[in-house]
Amino acid sequence: MNPSGSLNPSPRTLEVESLSGFDRLVSDGAKTMHGWHAQSLDLRGRAAALAAMDAEGAVFLGCTFDPGVEEALRRRGALIFPKLTGVPFDAYRSELYTPQELYAGIQDTPYEETPDALVYQWSIRPGQRHRLDATLAAALHDHAIGDALDELVRSTRDGGSTIVGVMGGHAAQRGTAGFADAAALGRLLARSGRMVATGGGPGAMEAANLGAYLSEAPDEEFRAVLAELASVPGFRPSVSSWARAAAAVVERYPGGTASVGIPTWFYGHEPPNYFATRIAKYFANAVREAILLELCNGGIVFLPGAAGTVQEIFQDACENYYGAPETLTPMVLVGRDHWERRYPTWPMLRSLAAGRAMEERIFLVDAVDEALAVLES
Repeated sequence: MNPSGSLNPSPRTLEVESLSGFDRLVSDGAKTMHGWHAQSLDLRGRAAALAAMDAEGAVFLGCTFDPGVEEALRRRGALIFPKLTGVPFDAYRSELYTPQELYAGIQDTPYEETPDALVYQWSIRPGQRHRLDATLAAALHDHAIGDALDELVRSTRDGGSTIVGVMGGHAAQRGTAGFADAAALGRLLARSGRMVATGGGPGAMEAANLGAYLSEAPDEEFRAVLAELASVPGFRPSVSSWARAAAAVVERYPGGTASVGIPTWFYGHEPPNYFATRIAKYFANAVREAILLELCNGGIVFLPGAAGTVQEIFQDACENYYGAPETLTPMVLVGRDHWERRYPTWPMLRSLAAGRAMEERIFLVDAVDEALAVLES
């Protein structure tokens, strides 16, 4: 375990993601920075320590130095990636987002002026997706988010917990039976000691993160929150009102159970929900979807949804279809009528699984409590 709290990616690489981690390495008598990856650190005041160590092979990403130190490090063999100007985000950030960070100022300003909205506006400028500087900034950002998410996943698994994904449509509005079911599922999963992971958006995703967040709240209070949120059913016509209603709940219930949301600015018209305590927001949707499926080592529950959820089902099915027996994870589809008749995904999934190891890992149930029972069995 390195001083920043993350496992080393390789014996020659040391992720230095906190100033305290850097200072600990110095106080322990480090003589070389070879293989160090220092990320978004303010290293002003550390000129003497930096000068005393061999800099050959060190990498500094978006760090701040005292005058003259950066050039000296370059001359001594360090590779320095400067801070990127003109982008409304830190491409080298070392932590996942929080809803409070993405929605900073939401109580006093409209959503369109929050950091989340400003990043999306930047990403859709004409020609932006084809500009080299913008593409580089987005790629560096997504790499940093991936590193931060890996660290969270490792700590969760080291703590003995599994991560269960909850997939479902964004259209489920607050106050509906579908929203309440998804919230109940998130609550049940969190109470069973599992960490909930969703696509981080509205609808069933918000509900599952909400249920996890308030998993320790008394039943009566939980039902009251559901009724309260129903006064603002969805993020249309006003993301601001939708987010403020959620922020008020989080402010009243601080320190809720942790869960993960993995949204994307590619679908920037769908805002991230406020109940995921850690948000891994990506620019590249394909990367985001693959990572979301990969991290769910405890299986995935698929709630009723449409095209996006169907895509996620078969993307997960493909991994299980070709995977080794020890890598297979449960797939639980909730809603017989939905998955057998409205969107007949279950018959195809069952046909794919026939005669393969994954056949014993796919399930179709009617209710969310049945989904938990399947996972526990």
